Amino acid sequence: MKTILKYCRKSTALIFAGLLIFVAPGVEAAGSLAGSKGDVRYPITIPTGTVGGCGKAYAAYVAAAGHSAFAATPIVPATEYFICGAWLNAPSQRAAEERALKSCQASKGKYKVTVAGACSIAASK
Repeated sequence: MKTILKYCRKSTALIFAGLLIFVAPGVEAAGSLAGSKGDVRYPITIPTGTVGGCGKAYAAYVAAAGHSAFAATPIVPATEYFICGAWLNAPSQRAAEERALKSCQASKGKYKVTVAGACSIAASK
């Protein structure tokens, strides 16, 4: 009986080791969202020559490894300016979206902007 259990343990360990070889690369790839644009709700094109932190905030959003979101007012060439907000590495995609929207809205209040339009989620992951 001990001999059978000994062989069962060895074969079970080998099976799990074999499965780990196939599963581990997928787990590692799924663990990081870095470099992903995520769910893009509308195109994000930061105009050339834009002054401010929105270009850097969007680049940080794309580079973030965890759940993140980027919110902005409409980015329209005819509009003089736009406001944005981002939240990086939140516990969930929904939490990142809520915090990015609040960040964008707080920026609108801080700069007393009324003509830029409403903040909305441009992309999240």
